[in-house]
Amino acid sequence: MAEIKLSALSTRAPKELVKSEVKEKTKGLLEELDELQNLLYAESKHSILIVIQGMDASGKDGLIRDVLGNMNPQGVTVTSFKAPTSLEAAHDFLWRIHQHAPGKGMIQVFNRSHYEDILVTRVNKWCDDATAKKRMKAINDFEALLMEHNNTHIMKLYLHISPEEQNIRLKERMQDPAKMWKYNEKDFEVAKQWDEYMEMYEDCFRNCDNPPWTIVPAEQNWYKEYLVVQKLVDLLRGLDMKYPGLKK
Repeated sequence: MAEIKLSALSTRAPKELVKSEVKEKTKGLLEELDELQNLLYAESKHSILIVIQGMDASGKDGLIRDVLGNMNPQGVTVTSFKAPTSLEAAHDFLWRIHQHAPGKGMIQVFNRSHYEDILVTRVNKWCDDATAKKRMKAINDFEALLMEHNNTHIMKLYLHISPEEQNIRLKERMQDPAKMWKYNEKDFEVAKQWDEYMEMYEDCFRNCDNPPWTIVPAEQNWYKEYLVVQKLVDLLRGLDMKYPGLKK
């Protein structure tokens, strides 16, 4: 794939777009998504894995709530991956991930994912480059396994914001009562490692590109939501799904 340089990519919608028009398109796409998800669940021949990555305050939770939260809860599950537990750490790094791979008919969302093991671990020097390269190969093999042997279609999303926008959002967590529960003073320390994270993300995009990553400009929620729901609808449309007939 082409080299991705995050600093060269916009974090906002093209200026010619009209917010009200895009939101109306999103509304129609969400209605279609509801029907397509029902078809996916009924046919049970395919599964979808949506991997969401991004820096702190990039809008992962909001995206899941406002787009993916509109789907039938019987057919979608969300898993958030934080620091490994002692049990998880006693196994290989993909052990805890594989348990949450989607079954046929299901949409599985990863809020952060197996990619944390080649991102935060490298930035904090818990994992050297040689080990990271081996993990990237393991990730590529894992994703190929899901795609080739379980009809799993993988969408990998990076929510792209600027360090300036991140700083604004982190400060909002100190002031907005509805967001205070998210506040963690360590987030400001992590924010200082921005350049290191960008380097590791770009290396990740370069080496784990099948399927390729989608870089989502994420500073305007209405545009972020539109791009993601359009991509998911396009994916589901392309599966040529049909409702099963009456069982004999």
